[in-house]
Amino acid sequence: MFIGEYNHNLDEKGRLAVPVKFRGELKKGAVVTKGLDGCLFFYTIDEWKILAEKLSNLPISQSNTRAFARLMLAGAMDVQLDKQGRIVLPDYLRKYAKLTKKIVIGGLYNRLEIWDEETWKKYKSKTEKESGDIAEKLGELGV
Repeated sequence: MFIGEYNHNLDEKGRLAVPVKFRGELKKGAVVTKGLDGCLFFYTIDEWKILAEKLSNLPISQSNTRAFARLMLAGAMDVQLDKQGRIVLPDYLRKYAKLTKKIVIGGLYNRLEIWDEETWKKYKSKTEKESGDIAEKLGELGV
């Protein structure tokens, strides 16, 4: 289970240290892909397989499902932790999420999200201001 918010630095070679508490779960392999809202999604290999299977079963006759599957699947990259617990983020993913030096890694139960620190601060501030409305809508869904 991934939870919490962690600040790390991206080095000049595109390497990012993964929080120590998550490294064990990611040793078997992991996948980073284009996420939503300006971040990257970071999955264990097992969680990735579950998601990829669901995406592969979406109807290809619908343009929105094709577009979403392309975003997630074609945008994905296998990553491995090095001996220092770092992953290398490919250039195309760093550009997609506009990652600079300061990074926030957020735990969202079955995945991690990788954010540029400034983008995260703006997103978080906006979301916190709208938290009442968000909670009300989730209540309608039974949450």
